[in-house]
Amino acid sequence: MRRYGGEHKSCEQIIGILRDLEAASQVALVTRVSKEKAETLLRTFEKAEYHSQASCLTLGPSLVVNESLGKVLIVTAGTSDLNVAAEAVVSLNCHGVKAEMLMDVGVSGLQRLLGRLDKFKTARTVIVCAGMEGALPTIIAGLIPQPVIGLPVSVGYGVSMGGKAALQGMLASCAPGLLVVNIDNGYGAAMAALRIIKSSLVSNT
Repeated sequence: MRRYGGEHKSCEQIIGILRDLEAASQVALVTRVSKEKAETLLRTFEKAEYHSQASCLTLGPSLVVNESLGKVLIVTAGTSDLNVAAEAVVSLNCHGVKAEMLMDVGVSGLQRLLGRLDKFKTARTVIVCAGMEGALPTIIAGLIPQPVIGLPVSVGYGVSMGGKAALQGMLASCAPGLLVVNIDNGYGAAMAALRIIKSSLVSNT
């Protein structure tokens, strides 16, 4: 699978890349694709698929979920985090990893999280998306034994500073072992989860 960022590439550049990958029968993932670019790309590639929630476009043979890789649980503090979470889901699916979402369990209503802790039991790794002050990954990392990846999201206002407050809060977490990726980096969080899963499988063989 090959991944490319589409935000700063023209349609012509993306088309050239996808034609090469299509000829090689490789799966392609293009992240941060606007709706306008997607419309052009879908007209050019009949078998391409646009994942509007994630702003991602995929092209290539369908991948079957590899059950031996287990499941990644992707948690969102609120519905505003959905786009970034969806990017992580699509990225994991492109690598044959099953991803499940648990939405809207932020710290403003902690009972929503505490009442659904059973959802975490079957997850190999957990990605936690949060904006504002970014407290949710710290709380979850203190409640479960699995690796937790904090994914700061650029939602919030005032001193939230486009996700910087969430990023700094996660980096300053008192929960040991919390891994943190860059703001809105759903793909990066997914690849961190994939590496954790694959390294654990190697160590168990």
